[in-house]
Amino acid sequence: MTLLPITIVVPTRNEERNLDACLSRLGSFAETWVVDSRSTDGTRAIADRHGARWIDFDWSGDFPKKRNWVLANHPPATPWVLFLDADERLTDAFVAELRQALAGERPEVGFWLNYTNHFMGRVLRHGVPQRKLALFRVGAGHYERIDDKRWSNLDMEVHEHPMLDGAIGEIKSPIDHLDFRGIDHYIARHNAYASWEAKRHADLMTRGDAAWAALTPRQRTKYRNLSRWWFAPAYFAGTYFLKLGFLDGGAGFHHAFLKMLYFYEIRLKILGARGDA
Repeated sequence: MTLLPITIVVPTRNEERNLDACLSRLGSFAETWVVDSRSTDGTRAIADRHGARWIDFDWSGDFPKKRNWVLANHPPATPWVLFLDADERLTDAFVAELRQALAGERPEVGFWLNYTNHFMGRVLRHGVPQRKLALFRVGAGHYERIDDKRWSNLDMEVHEHPMLDGAIGEIKSPIDHLDFRGIDHYIARHNAYASWEAKRHADLMTRGDAAWAALTPRQRTKYRNLSRWWFAPAYFAGTYFLKLGFLDGGAGFHHAFLKMLYFYEIRLKILGARGDA
């Protein structure tokens, strides 16, 4: 069967526990690249075993971060690029739908992708759904530029969104998202995310209408309310009750509770930076 005209880019840093399962699903794609932030574990050996192209990345602490950097400095020769995290697994259904979506001439320049989250050994079928705009035509755009001046040690775009010029489609078949690095890693990662979010909130508060207008409606709602006492509990109520997270049992509760704590941690970091109690 013809290979899909897509370069898969997998950003890594010490991903030996996840990477093998991720790369083992990529035989249908023209290119597979691993863009690595100086891993010290067995990540390189796994990438080599799967025949992936290895690219070293050293973040300067300024723009660009990893995804924009690879687009600018190593533009794929394929028409499409898909950014895939090491803890994500492509399914046969996803690949089949993707092949059908890319057959013939299409007007889309990018596609929203959906994800099935796994948490504490269970598939989460309810709660707030996860989706990302992670597949797009090479040259159609880039990830939004946010001059964060080392708000955290995150060297890759996490909250930044692709800015594309053209129609956006959707692949409905989900990608499996499961991380084998445990709760300690989950909490540490979200602590770094919370630091970044609190500093971006502070930065947005100093900017004019143009900066707010550039945000999506969902982003505007989030950043206008992150510091309010009710935002984190409202998220829990929405994902656990309105979105039926309780049907996922204990794992659904723990996931919703940790996400609530994440948003409350952002609020505390905002208040702490302002000197409020």
